[in-house]
Amino acid sequence: MEEKDHYKIHDCSRGCEVERSAQGALRTSYSPSCCKLSDFDWMQGISQERYKDLFEVRFKNTRKIVFKNTSGQLIKTGDLVVVEAPTGHDVGIVTLEGPVVVRQLIRHNIDPATYEFRRIYRRAKILDIERWQEAIAREHKTMIRARQIAAGLGLDMKIGDVEFQGDGTKAIFYYIADERVDFRQLIKDFAEEFRIRIEMKQIGARQEAGLIGGIGVCGRALCCSSYMADFKSITTQAARCQDLALNPQKLAGQCSKLKCCINYEASLYIDAQKQLPDLRGPLEFKDGNAYLQKVDILKGIMYFSYDPHNVVNLFPLSGERVRDILSMNRKGIKPDSLKEKEPDVRETDFISAVGDDSISRFDEKRRSRRKKDNKRSGRGRKQQDQGDKTRQEGEMQARSEGKTKSGQNKKNYRRQGQRSGGKRRDQGKPREKGGEKRTSSESQ
Repeated sequence: MEEKDHYKIHDCSRGCEVERSAQGALRTSYSPSCCKLSDFDWMQGISQERYKDLFEVRFKNTRKIVFKNTSGQLIKTGDLVVVEAPTGHDVGIVTLEGPVVVRQLIRHNIDPATYEFRRIYRRAKILDIERWQEAIAREHKTMIRARQIAAGLGLDMKIGDVEFQGDGTKAIFYYIADERVDFRQLIKDFAEEFRIRIEMKQIGARQEAGLIGGIGVCGRALCCSSYMADFKSITTQAARCQDLALNPQKLAGQCSKLKCCINYEASLYIDAQKQLPDLRGPLEFKDGNAYLQKVDILKGIMYFSYDPHNVVNLFPLSGERVRDILSMNRKGIKPDSLKEKEPDVRETDFISAVGDDSISRFDEKRRSRRKKDNKRSGRGRKQQDQGDKTRQEGEMQARSEGKTKSGQNKKNYRRQGQRSGGKRRDQGKPREKGGEKRTSSESQ
């Protein structure tokens, strides 16, 4: 029965899971789900006697090397093996076997017939794994201390990662520097501080992003950490040919360089642009010149407008039609007009649903009390109509009674006004001299 009192460490930098039980037993297993530059063996089950002893061994992050099995032991994918190193030995995980390894060699321009493969000594034992884990535990502290030493010497460099060899006798320091760095004194200080062999390896910004890993703006793992091993130069011309906005914040990746995915569709856009005519001026029509405003490269449609500074009324023309109009203009012939064709006012095919819906669209809407009463009784509207009719009849009756009382004198009106709280027109006005009251306009 397995012990439950243990803990598990997911080492994504090496693609393995390390598990130690309460009794101290160490178990290490291959985890391809979190493995950088993981490969799918699509030739699994196919045997090839010529290359049956070739195995791809993975080390930290994106470092992979093909080795040859000369031990005579049965080795398969996922095994921890002890392999040959320039000095001493190293420990890695087998990630590929069989004929697909040769495909990987061809991909990296390596000829299997002339390449000198290093050897696989044996499958890793418990002692080898224990020493390997002790060396891994020193990497983070060594990197922090190495950065402090480099900063103390005033070197313009950044140490991005440290990888210890499986036997713990050597460490590879990966660094980034824009200019040439003289690190002779730095290596001496490292050797005195860490008591190991030192190897300095310069990498670029894209390689550093592949070592660290991360998630891109597309929501997927970075291409440099998932499958890319060879980095090609990327220029802004690839973005221009795709009509991308030259915004550094949108075109730059996590490495602060131009995104590698800009080159993916650049060749397709360049081929599509060759099918469109080379337009260097406006198209001439009888009612004026039409200026090119935008181009849909993949659909092969060019949009023109009579106003060079207005993009409201656009008239679409295919590339073949533009060629015909250009040939007519060279002969001195001007077509009638573009206005016979209605301008393109259609919406784009791509519609983003972000922000279109309200956050409270799933909340229950409160109904007004009046609507609830009307729904419950069903007589509210009828009762309201009857009340309006009775109110109108009462007003008409009051008007008829008011006409019969029109012969009453002014005192009744004054008393009625005083009862209702109204003010007389001459109230608050000073009396005239001689004690005579000012006659009101009503008496007149």
